[in-house]
Order: sequence, then structure tokens, then C-alpha cells
Amino acid sequence: MTTAPPANSPPAVPQGEVRKWWIMLSVAMGVFLSTIDGSIVNVALPTLEDELNTGFATVQWVVISYLLVISSMMLGVARLADMTGKKRIYMSGMALFTVASVLCGLAPSVGFLIAFRVLQGLGAVAMQALGVAIITETFPREERGRALGISGTVVSLGIITGPTLGGLLIGTVGWRAIFLVNLPVGLIGLLLVRRHVPDWRPPGGQRFDRAGAVIMLLTLVAFALGRTFGPETGWNQPAIIALLVGAAVGLVVFLAVERRLSQPMIDLSLFRDSLFSVSLLTALLVFIMVGGGLLIIPFYLELVQGFETQQVGLLMSVFPIAMGITAPIAGSLSDRWGSRGISLLGLVVVSLACAGVATLTEDTTVPGYILRMVPFGVGVGLFQSPNNSAIMGAAPRERLGVASGLLALSRTLGQVTGIPLIGAIFASRVIAYGSLDSDIDVTDAPIDAMVAGVQTVYTVAAILIAVAAGLALWAFVIQQRRGQVAARAGSTG
Repeated sequence: MTTAPPANSPPAVPQGEVRKWWIMLSVAMGVFLSTIDGSIVNVALPTLEDELNTGFATVQWVVISYLLVISSMMLGVARLADMTGKKRIYMSGMALFTVASVLCGLAPSVGFLIAFRVLQGLGAVAMQALGVAIITETFPREERGRALGISGTVVSLGIITGPTLGGLLIGTVGWRAIFLVNLPVGLIGLLLVRRHVPDWRPPGGQRFDRAGAVIMLLTLVAFALGRTFGPETGWNQPAIIALLVGAAVGLVVFLAVERRLSQPMIDLSLFRDSLFSVSLLTALLVFIMVGGGLLIIPFYLELVQGFETQQVGLLMSVFPIAMGITAPIAGSLSDRWGSRGISLLGLVVVSLACAGVATLTEDTTVPGYILRMVPFGVGVGLFQSPNNSAIMGAAPRERLGVASGLLALSRTLGQVTGIPLIGAIFASRVIAYGSLDSDIDVTDAPIDAMVAGVQTVYTVAAILIAVAAGLALWAFVIQQRRGQVAARAGSTG
């Protein structure tokens, strides 16, 4: 049975059948740019370390600075867009990203490169925070799931293309090309956005919550830094403890400030809807698992199975390909049958798939690996676009930017949290299984210990996603009850 949409479900801006797909293409250019740039640079780190005459401790900031800016600025940019209009901020972000890409390609030193990556992140945050909101405004409710599924496929294409294209460009042209290649794509994207995306602007008279924006910025910076460097320096280091405690205090202060304001940066009343909150929480849990779980797979493929780097890249593409194919199909199904049931099914598939990946051994064949990873990608694809549709459908139109920003933030914070958390579980299990010294590099551990680490990580992931599925089931029951109450009210009215 099709579930009834929320009463405050935002109407789409009326668009012609052709124009709305031009809007989708325009937004997809920005989504693709910001996604591919998050993965393409990882391949270049060894080359950058060598050619810019620096060390790993410095060159890793080429990646960290980009992610840090995106994580910390997401909600502030989203709120500003709800106040002033999304098109101008989206275009400004794409323009800044394109210019910063050229500057990165021309950077004379690692210091300049890191600074220009900060500018790139400022541009990327506008595209990541607002892409889903623009799509939600453009497509009618009955097509929203399919549209967001297509957006998810674009993300998958960026994940797949990044390492492959990066390796090709670095090997043939040089590392600067991985940034300069953004110039033509960015210029075409700007022209498309300017021509096709409508410039809908909300009513005036709104005020930007500067205090809330600063507090949230500092809170997210402290959290991201603490989670990033905790595994390297040790969680018991005073600086790491101070960062994480500061982040917790900052969150409490932020909530206290927001409750007192008539025009807060985040309308906390959004979270009074249990369905909205559960959808965000399940998204966070999935991205903790995906971000951390996929980090472990290259170690298994390279160190346990003995594959070369190119083979590892191809095998790693199984997950995003399966997810990208499934996402638009899941979105279309959710448009017809409702998002809750489809996303719940996706979580069940992900949990079972993680249990399957937990059976990987040293003797697993390539077909055996693929048969385990395909359901993993299919499950995430089934979950993501219907869940995104549920989140955006629960937000009023004047809060679409913030809702989109919260959705993007759940993804980035999930990855920031999942990578060190799952990495710590993996390392501790490897060391315990092999009875190794605590200071050993896990890449030097015996193969059976590495396998035990992978199995433990995905067993934990299966349990984590089973918890998320339980929350989604609860949300599904609530949605069904609300639909029944609305139906009875309609029949008696």
C-alpha cells in the first residue's frame, strides 16, 4: 500500500518535462565534481609527497583540509541558502570550486596547495549541501525518489571514476592534471546552472544566526580533528581528549542557544518528527559502516589475496557499481510504494551482506568476493535514495536547504567517525588474534590475523546495521499508523 505523504511535504517548483531534466543535469555536474575530487586526490598523495618535497604528515592535509571545510561549513551554507536562495549560492560554490581547482593545479608548493584546497572545499560545500534541495524543489513528490536515486548514481560514478582517472592522469600527464581537468567540467556546469536552474528566493526579513553558526563551526572542527588524529596520536592524549570534550560541550551550548532564538540556524522543531530523526540517524549509521568498512577491503585484497593495485581498484568498483545501478530503481519503487518499506528492505540486505562479507577467507575466489560485495552495494542503493526522499519529504520548503545540509552532514560525519572507529576495531582484532605487540604495524601482521580482523569488522557492521534496521522498522510502523489515522479522518470528514 502506498503511504500517504507528510502534510508539510514541499511542493515542487513547476517545471516543464524537459527543463526539469536539464536542471538535474546541471546539479549533477556539481555533484560529480565534488564527489570525484574527494577520491581522485587520494591516489595522488604518494606522488605529491615526492614531487613537492614534503612528508606524509604534511601532505595528508591536502585531503584533511578539504574534508574539514566541508564538514564544518555545511550547515551554515545550507541555512544561508534557505534565506537568500539556492541558485546564487550553488553557482558561487561551483565558480569558486572551479577557480580553486586551477589554482591547485598551479600550486608551487604544498603550503599553497593546502590553502587552495581549503578554497576548493568552500566551493564544494555549497554543491554538496544544496544539490539534493534543488532536486527536491524541481521534481514533484511522485518523482522525487527516482530523481534522488539518479543523483545517488552520479555519486557512485564519481567514486568509481576518481581513482581510475587519477591514476591515468598522474601516469600520463602529471599530478597537476587531476585539478586542471575540473576547469572544463566546471565551466559547462556553470553555464547549465545559470541557464536552467530557477532562481526561487524566499521571502525577506530573515536573520542569519551568527552565534549558532560560529558555535557549530567550532564544534564540528573540534570533532573532525579529534576523530581524524585520535587513531594516530592515541585517544588518551590531552589534545585529543580536549578536542572531543570541546565538541561535546559545543553541541550542548549550540542546542541551548538555538532553543532561545526565533530564527535559529537549525530549526530544532524538525527533529520533533520522529520519522525525520530516525531517517537521519539510520543514514549516519550506514555511512559509519560504509566509510569504515570499505577502508578495510583494500588491505584484504592486497595483503591477503596478493592482488596488484590495478586489480584492487577494479575489485573495489564492484560496490559503487552495484549501488549506482540499484539507486534509481529503488527511488522509482519508493515513488510508487512509499520510501519506508524500501529503505527498510535495503537495511536488511546490507546487514545480511555484511554477514556474508564476514565469511571472507584467504581462499576466497574472485567470484566469491564479487558475490559478497554485490549484495552490499545493492543494499546500500536500496536504502539510500528512498531514505533521502523520506528526509527531504518531511521538511517544509523553507527548510529544504538545512534538511539537505543535514543529510550531507550525516554522510561526511559518518565517514569521519567510521574510518577511525572501524580502523581501531580492525587493528585491535588483528593484534589480539596474532598475539602481537601493540605498536606493530597491522600491515606486517600474519595473513590469518588480517583475515580475522576483516571478519570481526564486518560482523560488527552486520550488528550495527541490524540496529539501524530495527529503527527503520519502528519508523515504518509509525508511518503506517499515521496513514491509517489520516485515512480514518478523511472518511469521517
